[in-house]
This record gives sequence, C-alpha cells and structure tokens, in this order.
Amino acid sequence: MPQNQSRVARFGVFEIDLSAGELRKNGVKQRLQGQPFQVLTVLLERAGEVVTREELQQKLWPSDTFVDFDHSLNTAINKVREALGDSASSPRFVETLARRGYRFIAPVQTDAPAPKPEIPAPAAPTAPVRPVEPLHPELEVPIPRRSLTRGLFALVQIMYLCFYLSALFRLQAVQSIADSFLPPWGSTTLVSAVLVTAGVGIPLRLYLISGVGFDHRPLGEKFRKLFPFILALDQLWAVAPFLLMGKIGLGAAFAVSAALLYLPFSERTLIRMAYVEPPRS
Repeated sequence: MPQNQSRVARFGVFEIDLSAGELRKNGVKQRLQGQPFQVLTVLLERAGEVVTREELQQKLWPSDTFVDFDHSLNTAINKVREALGDSASSPRFVETLARRGYRFIAPVQTDAPAPKPEIPAPAAPTAPVRPVEPLHPELEVPIPRRSLTRGLFALVQIMYLCFYLSALFRLQAVQSIADSFLPPWGSTTLVSAVLVTAGVGIPLRLYLISGVGFDHRPLGEKFRKLFPFILALDQLWAVAPFLLMGKIGLGAAFAVSAALLYLPFSERTLIRMAYVEPPRS
C-alpha cells in the first residue's frame, strides 16, 4: 500500500483509513490506536512481504527510548490480532515467521490514486508533521523521560520520610493532640500506631529512594509485589492531616487527606512508566 498513492486499504470485511487513523469492520469503527495501529500500517504497506522485528523496531521505537521492545511488539501484535479476530495458530491476516518477523497474508485492495490535473495548483504551505511518540505498551500514553518519572517518585518517598521523622521528633505533641479528643486507651493506640508504622516506613522509603536513585532495574517488579503493603501503610498516614485540624481547619485537612489517599496510585503509575514490566512466560 504505497503511502503516496492511497490512504485507504480494504481486506476482508475490514477497512483502514490512514488519514483518519481508523480501523473499521463492516463500517463500524474498531478500537485500535497507538503502536498497534502503526504496526498494522507497516504490515499493510508491505503486504505479502516479511517485515522483520528489527525493521519494526527502527520504525516505531527510537534507539534512545528505554522500553522492553520484545514485550512491546508482542503486545502490539496481540492487539492487532484481537481487533481483526485473528489468531497466531491459524492466521488469516497476520502470519508469524519464527525468528524472522511478520507478514500480512490477506489480499489488500487500495483506492486508486486521483488523476493529476493538467495544470497543477500552487502547493499550499503545510505544517510540519510531528513524529509519532512511542506509547507505553500497557498504559497507552506517550513514554515520558525516565529521569522525570524517577525524580517524581523519589520526591514522593522523601515526602513520606519527612512525615515519619517529623512525627517521631514531635511524638509528645502527637500524644497531646490525641489526648484532646480520644480516651486514654485510644490515645495510646494512636501513638503506638505512629511508632510502628514510622519505624517500618523509614527503612522502606530509604530502600525505594536508593533503588530509584541507582536505577535498580528489578525495582519495578519488586514495587509491584510490595504495593499492597505500601497501599495499606499510605492509607493509614492519609488520615494524619486530621490531627492538625485545630490549626488548619476541617476543609484543609479533608483536602490534604484526599490527596494523600490518591498518592500511592500515583507512585504505582510512575514506577510503571519508568520500569516496563517484562514479558511473562
């Protein structure tokens, strides 16, 4: 499907419109976008020919992008097959050639090029075409700079570390605030919870800071295993602003607590952006 001749191709009950960036089945738009759509476009341009994995990598993933290429390409191919109702074992459209690449095997029909006018009109200035940014294989968002995501993740850990140290240094003030609205047993339980969670949280945050600082590559997988515990710990500390309600007011305490409730999910997203999950066997 030459790019300079046609922007629409048809195969089977499917139609792909490169100008609109859409895949349609019997006229109904199918969900396929980002890198899977780009992979399908490359295969259609070379219909009947073998497109190697290396060629796909050069076209879709810049050399300076940190991403698990094998996993990203496998994910994109699987999404293409899912959209086309195809399978690797009995392919009707996308054939896998072991250790070589992929080939689009169905007949492809393209729109005929429009005839050229006898007197060409002066070409209008066109805006520069922005290069397609590589997408995260799981989150379907452009992959940001890893230094940015790692830096933001480290700042979150430093913030929690400051929370723990501040609470321990001012433990007597925490005791006084707890005594003002809790019975003696409740105040003791609250102070004990601060001691235990801060004592566990400090080494945890130091580990995460050092891991992301030295760019420890297995950190992503380890964080996924630790996330249920981190989520529980962070949710407990999310109620801490209510201890300062007398100074900052109920509204501010509620707003800060709501932000802290969301923060562990932000940590998980930052880790997933910085450390792409390896393929699972």
